[in-house]
Amino acid sequence: MKMKNENEKLDQLFENLENQWDVHELDNQHLDRFSKKLNLKKKKRNYGLFYAAAASVVVLLGVSLFYTNNEKPRELKFASKETKQTDSVFTVLIRNEWNKIKDKKSPENEKIINDALKQMKSLDSDYEKIIHELETNGENKPLIYAMISNLQTRISFLQSVLQRIEQSEKLKKLNDEKTI
Repeated sequence: MKMKNENEKLDQLFENLENQWDVHELDNQHLDRFSKKLNLKKKKRNYGLFYAAAASVVVLLGVSLFYTNNEKPRELKFASKETKQTDSVFTVLIRNEWNKIKDKKSPENEKIINDALKQMKSLDSDYEKIIHELETNGENKPLIYAMISNLQTRISFLQSVLQRIEQSEKLKKLNDEKTI
C-alpha cells in the first residue's frame, strides 16, 4: 500500500507541474546551428595551435640568425694542418681589427670606414682566388706565400685605417678644445 501511495503522490506532483514544463519541439535548423557553432570552436583551437607552432618557428629562426655569424666559416678541407692554422689565426686577427674599426663608427668616420670596406672586399676577392688556386693546384710555396701575404696585407691595412680614425678623432678633439 505504501508503494501505491507514493505513486499517487508522484502522479499528483506531475499533474501540478504539467503546464510549467518546456515541452515544445525544437525547430529543424536548431541542430544545424548547434553543429556549426561547435565546428567553429574546433577550428579556432586548430588555428591557435597553428599560430603557436608558427611563432615557435619564427623565434627559433630569429635566435639562430642572431647567434650565427654572417660570415661563412671557411674550412680549408684540402689544406695541410699548418695552412689551416695560419688561416684561422689570421682570420681571428682580421676579425678583431675589423670589429675595432666598427666600434669607432661615427658620422665623421663613416667615409673612411666605407672606403675601407670597399678595399677589404677587393682583398677578400683576391684571397678567394688564391684559395681556389690552392684547391685546384694543391699547396705550393708561391701560393702559400701569396695567401700569407694577402692576410698580412689585410691586417696591416685595417691597422692603418684604425690609426687614421684615431688621428681624425684626436684632431676633432683638438679643434673642439680650441673652440671652447
